[in-house]
Amino acid sequence: MNDTHILDKPKIHSEIERRCIEIGFTMPSDLYIGSLLKTLVTSRPKGSFLELGTGIGLSLSWMVDGMDNESVLVTVDNDLELIAIAEEYFGDDPRIQILCQDASTWIKTYSGAKFDLIFADAWPGKYSEIDEVLNLVKVGGFYVVDDMTAQPNWPEGHQENVDGLVAYLEKRKDFNLTKMNWSTGLIVAVKTET
Repeated sequence: MNDTHILDKPKIHSEIERRCIEIGFTMPSDLYIGSLLKTLVTSRPKGSFLELGTGIGLSLSWMVDGMDNESVLVTVDNDLELIAIAEEYFGDDPRIQILCQDASTWIKTYSGAKFDLIFADAWPGKYSEIDEVLNLVKVGGFYVVDDMTAQPNWPEGHQENVDGLVAYLEKRKDFNLTKMNWSTGLIVAVKTET
């Protein structure tokens, strides 16, 4: 098996990669997490999805590619320049709500329905407001995080944050989780009870 042979990249993916290079965006999601997200999203027809940390929209492109016409997705980021680029590519899709907000504030004030999948790719939802975010996952729903193995752009001392998150998730009795030493280091957790 050759896991580097990624099939069915979203049509828009290459264009978004080009924009990453053009603006010097150094934190794009890789193909592996994208492929996994597409697969997980596809498993939830008529699903409701949340992405914390839109970035430039690379992982969003995979999630959208896996969605059916009755699914909805909310994506949140506080970087106006990046959100503007994501809006260029996805702003006309009525299934997608793109929010330029502080994700911590959004999480604390959100009062809508729970989600079938949450991809936490930002500090909020991964290292802060973790309880609030985990409470937003439906029973049987996925909580996904990447960048769990050391990355070149990590600030000094960040490994302690990662270790703390992993230890916390391991102690949760309401989630089953799988830790994968693949891609940038992934955790996929499924909620087992309310």
